[in-house]
Amino acid sequence: MAYSERGSYTQGSDSSAPIEVGKEYDVKIEDIAKKGDGLARIEGFVIFVPGTKVGDQVKIQVDNVRQNFASAHVV
Repeated sequence: MAYSERGSYTQGSDSSAPIEVGKEYDVKIEDIAKKGDGLARIEGFVIFVPGTKVGDQVKIQVDNVRQNFASAHVV
């Protein structure tokens, strides 16, 4: 586990996830989570992206990958 610049702990990528920590991806925000973060999907894998809204097309960098979801920020 490593400490990220964004002030949170990050884990290595889960081997079943189609994305990797630190890599950048172009995504479209498809939905909004209960806490207000945008939701994107890559190969069905859910990624939470704070500060986005439905319909946004953004480039993200992955901060953390868990078994069922990931979190990322807009670059």
